[in-house]
Amino acid sequence: MVSWRRIPWAIPLVAGLIMACGWLGVARCEEIAEVAPGTVCHQTVWSILALTVMFAVAVPNYRLASRWSYAGFVTMLLLLTAVYFFAPVNGAHRWIRAGGVGFQPSEFAKIAFVVALARYLAYRDTGRQFSGLVAPLAMTLVPLWLILKEPDLGTSLVFVPVLLAMTLAAGARLPHLVAIILLGVATIPALWSQMSGDQRSRVTALWEQNLPRQSPTPAGYHLHQAKRMFALGGWRGSAIETDVDDAAIDRRVPEPHTDSIFSVLGERYGIIGCGIVLLLYFLLVWRGLAIAQETREAFGRLLVVGVMAMIAFQAAVNTGMLAGLFPITGLPLPLISYGGSGLIANALGLGLVVNVGSRPGYQ
Repeated sequence: MVSWRRIPWAIPLVAGLIMACGWLGVARCEEIAEVAPGTVCHQTVWSILALTVMFAVAVPNYRLASRWSYAGFVTMLLLLTAVYFFAPVNGAHRWIRAGGVGFQPSEFAKIAFVVALARYLAYRDTGRQFSGLVAPLAMTLVPLWLILKEPDLGTSLVFVPVLLAMTLAAGARLPHLVAIILLGVATIPALWSQMSGDQRSRVTALWEQNLPRQSPTPAGYHLHQAKRMFALGGWRGSAIETDVDDAAIDRRVPEPHTDSIFSVLGERYGIIGCGIVLLLYFLLVWRGLAIAQETREAFGRLLVVGVMAMIAFQAAVNTGMLAGLFPITGLPLPLISYGGSGLIANALGLGLVVNVGSRPGYQ
């Protein structure tokens, strides 16, 4: 049993503050009638449940995760296949539903992938030969392909940077990692051929950005409205700048409480508020990587690196896509976007980080 005094409290504290930012964003969506009444209550319940999961996972020895890692990974692959036996939502097979309860297996598949890959890399020498990276690459491509077919382009892209970060931490040689990156670049045409028309239009819209007074194209509407939300907020946001125009059309953005919630926070709390959110993510990742550096046990160290790489990549891509730096891929903002599956899955990963941080010298 872990001692409460050894818990790295910075992780749950910062994670809780980030969740609070998500609550504020969802509350703003409800305030401007962009979501149904009661959405804030749902987010509150899921946030409390996520924090409970985080602390519950931090109690037992994290080595138990190693024992069940492969079984968990295979189970997630089966669930990613099972989504096709359920009715699609908005044209995508992403959910498993039973009655009024449902969840997204892809969110939990990311955690299962991190745990399974950490176990594989911890007990094998992958740093000397390129052949040692073949199995990790295969472990990455299978869930990536299944999630891409749902279709869910944003979530599928998370697996590649996590693979690179974890193999680098495991001692893989840089030339081998560069070879993997080049191999990935070579597969872009095949990836493009598997993408739906809507996914392709989101990518091409990045090079079709409009001037402020121009009408956006249908493919560029999401990005156009997200940037307008940031412009409306200015430096301090509508929470302080009371003379901001309240025209409803100016505050309409697709998926405001999920994929676009960072732009809603920008409208309400301005650039300063967005900067605070980014600072919280930086502190979370920085403290997590410090735990990885302090951990002398290979599995625990790789586990932390994988979770931090996953959160950092999602945060960077989500905030960057709404600013016009990346294509709109439909990737939620971790710990902030509305939804129980994402919140609980990320809290599960952070619970493992807290667990490892409580046992830095475990042998």
